[in-house]
Amino acid sequence: MTKNVTQKLIEAHLHTGKMVIGTEIGLKIDQTLTQDATGTLVMLEFEALQIPRIKTELSAQYVDHNLIQEDFKNPDDHLFLRSACKKFGLWYSRPGNGVSHPCHMERFGVPGKSLLGSDSHTCAAGSLGMLAIGAGGLEVAMAMAGEPYFLEMPKVWGVKLTGKLPEWVSAKDIILEMLRRHGVDGGFNKIIEYYGPGLQNLTAMDRHVIANMGAELGATTTVFPSDEMVKQFLKTQGREDVWRRIVADQGANYDEHEEIDLSTLEPLIACPSSPGNVVPVREVVGREIYQAYIGSSANPGLRDFAIAALIVNDQRVHDRVSLDINPTSRQILENLISLGLLEKLIHAGARLHQAGCNGCIGMGQAPATGRISLRTVPRNFPGRSGTREDQVYLCSPETAAASALNGVITDPRTLDTAYPSFSEPEKIRLNVGMLVPPAPQEDQVKLEKGPNIKPLPSFEPLPDTLDGPALLKVGDDISTDEIMPAGANILPLRSNIPEISQFCFSQVDETYSKRAMEHRNQGSFVVGGNNYGQGSSREHAALAPRYLGLKAVIAKSFARIHWQNLINFGILPLTFVDAGDWKKIDQDDVLSISDIRESLQGDESITVANKTQNTSFQVIHSMSARQIEMVLAGSLINLVRKQ
Repeated sequence: MTKNVTQKLIEAHLHTGKMVIGTEIGLKIDQTLTQDATGTLVMLEFEALQIPRIKTELSAQYVDHNLIQEDFKNPDDHLFLRSACKKFGLWYSRPGNGVSHPCHMERFGVPGKSLLGSDSHTCAAGSLGMLAIGAGGLEVAMAMAGEPYFLEMPKVWGVKLTGKLPEWVSAKDIILEMLRRHGVDGGFNKIIEYYGPGLQNLTAMDRHVIANMGAELGATTTVFPSDEMVKQFLKTQGREDVWRRIVADQGANYDEHEEIDLSTLEPLIACPSSPGNVVPVREVVGREIYQAYIGSSANPGLRDFAIAALIVNDQRVHDRVSLDINPTSRQILENLISLGLLEKLIHAGARLHQAGCNGCIGMGQAPATGRISLRTVPRNFPGRSGTREDQVYLCSPETAAASALNGVITDPRTLDTAYPSFSEPEKIRLNVGMLVPPAPQEDQVKLEKGPNIKPLPSFEPLPDTLDGPALLKVGDDISTDEIMPAGANILPLRSNIPEISQFCFSQVDETYSKRAMEHRNQGSFVVGGNNYGQGSSREHAALAPRYLGLKAVIAKSFARIHWQNLINFGILPLTFVDAGDWKKIDQDDVLSISDIRESLQGDESITVANKTQNTSFQVIHSMSARQIEMVLAGSLINLVRKQ
C-alpha cells in the first residue's frame, strides 16, 4: 500500500489505536519543546507527577517570550526554568538565544521524529519532515514522563505546489493564500501535507514560514517531505548526519486535495483583526502606517531579514515609521552582522531588538493607538500587539520593507528598484554556546522558586448537576488571546494563577473576573460561537477560567488545542446540536444540566435547561472514554494522582 509522508510518520509513532479517521490514537513522542510563557506551568506539572527525569529522547526549554525584566517576575522564572532543566534533564536555551521554533529547527530538528510542544506553532518543525504538534502544557508534561499523546486521527489534506514564485512574492504569500481560501478554521482536524514540483524552489526555512502558520488554519499540524532542501539546511547547520529521506510514495493518496500554482500568486496581506482576513496588497495600498515589523517565528529565516536589508539599503525609512527588527535567533543576528546586512538595516533607520518573540506576543514594540502596524508575525488578534485599539496587518518582509520606506502600505512590485537577490551561504556562523545541555542526574538539585511562583490550584471533581449563570456570551473565532491576554503586564503572572485570572476575558468584558468570583462556588457557564478558543496553546486560557469557577463551555464548535485544554482542567466542552439555539441564550441566563455522569456515558444528546427563559436545548460532546474520565475527575492531574 502506498503511503504519503503523514501516514509514514504516524505509523512509525503509533502507540495505541488504528489509523482510522475520527478515532482516537496515541502517539509516541520523541522530543518536547517548551517556552517560558507556558513552560513554567509545564515544569510545575511535571514536578507534580513526581517523576525524577524526563523519558523522551530530547526535551528543550526555551526562554523567548518573557524577556522584558521590568521587575523580578520574569528573571525569577528564568532561574526557575534553568533549575528545572538541571533537575529533570532538559536542554536550556538561555534568554536572548532566540525564538524556540527556529532555534529548535537549527539545533535539534530531525526528519522522522515526533515533537510535542506547549506552543501552537510547534507545527513549524514539520518543515523538516517531522511530526510536530502543538498541545497544552499538561499534555507536554505527560509526554516528558513517557506517556503517549492522544488525538483524533485527522484527515490528510494534500496540497500540491506547482510553478515558481514570481519576484516580490515569497513563502508568506503562500500561507496567506491558503488562509484567503479557507479561513482560520479550514484545517480543523486535518494534517496539511505539501508536495509537488513547486517544492524544489522552497528552502527549509521557506517551508518553516508555511508550516508555522498552518496553526492559523486550525490544522493539527503541517508536514513537508524530507528532501534535498532539508538535507542542505541540515548541512549548513553542521548536522547533515541526522538527515534521512522521507517522501510520499509514488501514487500516494490524500483525503482532501488542493493545488496552488505558485507562479500565479501576488503579494497578499491579512487585514485586522484576523489572519483569515486576506486580500491582495494592491487593494489596500496608500493607507498610512506607523510601524513595520520584521521577524517572529512566521518569518524567521536569514533570508527574510536579508531581503528587507537589501530593499532599504542606501535609503531612509519614512520619519513617521518605526521599522522594528527582531532577530529570531542569536545565530541569525551574528550572520546578519558578518554578512554586512545588519549595517544596512541600522543605517536606513531600523530599530534593533534582542533575539526573541518580543512584540509578536505583546512584549514591547506596541503600536500607536489606532495606527497601522505591518508585521511579519503569525497573528493579528485584537489587542495582541499590546495596544488595545490596534490595527495590525500580516504581510511578507517584502511588503513590510517597501511600506516602511514610503510610509504607506505599498505593493513591493511598484518599487523603482530591481528585486534583490539573496542566496544563503553554504557555510554560516553557528552558535551553540547559548544552549545548556542536560546536567547529570543529581538528587540534590532544588527548584529555584521566586515569590511569584504559586502552587497549582486543586480542583474538585465535576458535580453531577451543573446549575449556574452564563456569565459571558461571545461570537465566532474568540481567540485564547481574548480569553487570557498576553502582553508585558500579564504574561509575567503566568506561574501565579490566582493573580493572572484577574485578567481573564478582560479584552471582551472587564467585569468578567469579578462576576465569576462571585459565583465561583456555584459554578458558571460561557456560551461561544464557532471556532471557540482559536490561536495559542496557552493552557492559562482554560486554567484561569477554571480557577474562577467555570464548569462548562457551550459553543457551536471548538478549536482543537483549547478544546483539549478545557478537558485537561475539568471544564466540560459541549456543542450545540442546533447552532440556532445560540441566539436563544442571553448573558446571565441561569443554565442547568442534570445527571451529568450518566449523560456523558451515553450516546444521546444532553438536555440543558434555561431556567431564566423556561426553555431547553440539546447539546452533545465528542470526548472519548479517556477524556470523559478526565473531566469527571476534575482534571488530568487529579486522574493521574488517583491512578
